[in-house]
Amino acid sequence: MRKIAVGIVSALVGGAMLVSGGAATAQTKTSTIDIRDIRPNPVVVKAGGETNAYFKIDASSDVDSVRLSVEPQAQFRTMREKEARELESWRFAIPFNDGDYEGKWKATAEAVKDGKVVATDTAVFAVEIEEGKADTRITRFSADPYKVRKGKSIYFSGRLQVDDDGWEGVRGEKVNVYHRANGSSGWKWVASGYTKWGGKFTAQTRAYRSGTFKAVYAGDEELNGSQSRTDYVRVYGAWWRR
Repeated sequence: MRKIAVGIVSALVGGAMLVSGGAATAQTKTSTIDIRDIRPNPVVVKAGGETNAYFKIDASSDVDSVRLSVEPQAQFRTMREKEARELESWRFAIPFNDGDYEGKWKATAEAVKDGKVVATDTAVFAVEIEEGKADTRITRFSADPYKVRKGKSIYFSGRLQVDDDGWEGVRGEKVNVYHRANGSSGWKWVASGYTKWGGKFTAQTRAYRSGTFKAVYAGDEELNGSQSRTDYVRVYGAWWRR
């Protein structure tokens, strides 16, 4: 009987252990959420354009839905109203334009279950705004004298300016001068000059035929091109032959 009793006790103990183990596995599962990827990062927006940022989020299977919001990290400005468009499998797209804050942003993902937020995750990304080209203009363009003998010099002057919260001179830029002779429909290059202090430039050429002159700035990676008003010069003397 001792062996049987021992066997019963052992069985009871083993049964208790199994019941205890079952109780442990029945604990409530913790809901999770994780912002896995943000692309592109940084989000580069061209002036006048729009760029979509894509967010990939992982959430545990017990979660009913996922919410995503973004806001600038700078304390002086909050913009949680940016709309996130849900794609699929907890993927979202948010458009950014050149009017948005440039710098670091924080993304916040919330897991919702039974109408309550049960888990959150945050991630930081950056937004960069590419500046567009600045507008330029050529002012005070003049071709002098207004009447000149053939073979003599014609002198050009003007000023190249850039719109940088107000018009101001641009230094070190090349300005070309073109001529359209009377009876011609095309423009021909005749001279060039470089801008100096205050954007002022000068150039000169020989007088050959009466016609119209204009100054042209081609622009560069930062500045838009521009051209001046036209100015007429009458050339007199022997007829010019090509």
